[in-house]
Amino acid sequence: MADPTPPKSANEERAKSKNIGTLRALWPFVLPYWKLMIAAIAALVGTAIVSLTLPLAVRRVVDNFETEDAALLDLYFIAAIGVAGLLAIGTALRYALVTRLGERVVADIRKAVFNRVIGMSPSFYENIMTGEVLSRITTDTTLILSVIGSSISIALRNVLIFTGGLVLMLLTSAKLTGLVLLIVPAVVVPILVLGRKLRVLSRENQDWIAASSGRASEQLSAVQTVQAFTHETASRSMFSDVTEASYGSAKRRITTRALMTAIVIFLVFVGIVGVLWIGANDVRAGNMTVGALIQFVIYAVMVAGGVAALSEIIGELQRAAGATERLVELLHTIDTVQDVAAPVTLPTPVRGRIGFEDVTFAYPSRPDIQALNGVSLDIQPGETVAFVGPSGAGKTTIIQMIQRFYDPQSGRITLDGVDVAQMEREAFRRHIALVPQDPMIFAASAAENIGFGRPEATQAEIEEAARAAAAHDFIMDLPQGYDSPLGERGVMLSGGQKQRIAIARAILRDAPVLLLDEATSALDAESERFVQDAVDRLAEGRTTLIVAHRLATVKKADRIVVLDQGRVVAQGPHDTLVAEGGLYARLARLQFTDGIAAE
Repeated sequence: MADPTPPKSANEERAKSKNIGTLRALWPFVLPYWKLMIAAIAALVGTAIVSLTLPLAVRRVVDNFETEDAALLDLYFIAAIGVAGLLAIGTALRYALVTRLGERVVADIRKAVFNRVIGMSPSFYENIMTGEVLSRITTDTTLILSVIGSSISIALRNVLIFTGGLVLMLLTSAKLTGLVLLIVPAVVVPILVLGRKLRVLSRENQDWIAASSGRASEQLSAVQTVQAFTHETASRSMFSDVTEASYGSAKRRITTRALMTAIVIFLVFVGIVGVLWIGANDVRAGNMTVGALIQFVIYAVMVAGGVAALSEIIGELQRAAGATERLVELLHTIDTVQDVAAPVTLPTPVRGRIGFEDVTFAYPSRPDIQALNGVSLDIQPGETVAFVGPSGAGKTTIIQMIQRFYDPQSGRITLDGVDVAQMEREAFRRHIALVPQDPMIFAASAAENIGFGRPEATQAEIEEAARAAAAHDFIMDLPQGYDSPLGERGVMLSGGQKQRIAIARAILRDAPVLLLDEATSALDAESERFVQDAVDRLAEGRTTLIVAHRLATVKKADRIVVLDQGRVVAQGPHDTLVAEGGLYARLARLQFTDGIAAE
């Protein structure tokens, strides 16, 4: 069993929900639908008023039950039926309006949260698991839906019933009302005391649910690796521990809420029985009629029911307050990479000149380790530059910085002489095509995956890009050709096929800057030759940056930049670097000698 303390990743440096007032953060999402909200409130007030008139009708019927005027008695019964009909219509209308409002608001919240997180820089995802974000978008918004679409409506209705019922009780019998009010402090105290504990437990429960979703998402996204290393049992155990911890937290929350409900209901109804006892003696003494006593009892039951319902709804509201807080955290998270208020535009046409001016950078999760240390480069339009070096030298960091996934701690990066930090990210990224080392294949068709590079492309353009990337033949061998679904993360494809899809996507984008991060590392020799030829043709007239461990793929580059521990230690063409000796010559000797020996 896991430690019953929520995981730090879900709880650290996060403000705790102090009260239901957190739900005020939902107001900006509700306000646009104020007409629908007013209509729902009107229906709610109407049903509350109709509910409060029912005991009056009952009193009239009871007090005139023995009347000799049959027509009058019939009128009272007909009036009671009419009131019940109005109550039914009003309740149905209230439900329809409130539920519709809840669905609309939650849909807007989900869109707002997704729109926010899809644009966050990679540093955001260094501190939060994707599964936790998905939990907030799904589980937390479901809680909010139950509140907006039900709990708040029921709470307001019960507040009206409580207030109106209390006033009518006072008008019916001030004496009995005074006795009822004596038990109010006894009811309020457990609500306040246990409610505070319930709020903490509700937040803890939501954190555990998010942690559970995060662990499940991580393991399922790497299911082949889990199975390859026979890690299923350990994964099941880990997920079981987190899930059991979530269940334990939920059990404590349920127990606290059940205890609060039991105490409140018991105290309320004990008070009602005591009042009824005293009222019965007043009827026997002739101080009030039977109808008045029944009317008072009905109002007392309505008031007590309202209090009991509120005690339960408070728990729901507190859970929703925690969920709202978690969603608001995502909406208000400050991205480490932001567009400036007045972005600068690129000169047209975009030529693709890239500059690094004394750039120093460390990842937020590793602030003491310099990924780039004083890097300066001037890459000319149309130049093909390869970056080589040992693992961790900073090669992939260069690619990420050009796309402005991170901002340097010092120095600047330019595209055609314009600082990328002064441009709108979406605007300048349109001029960059990327083939990553681990290409993302979406659970869509082959055509849709290639078309991701340029959504407006025609089918003919998609097929032309696929041919250029040596992907056309294997796509046509799929059951439905270009319409064949490729499965989640391209499970239908081999590693080399995935990369050829990604290369076709980059070819289709037709951008002046091409980034290749180990783009041919998973290809067999024949496919690599085809793809390398396609890349060579694509690179003509474009600025091409290549990251590679296999030096054979970069020998033809105009310039090779050698990186080590975040610094540029050498640069030049292949033959010059080999002749100079140093790190590149050593890497070349190891790779080419090993290749000859293997043959």
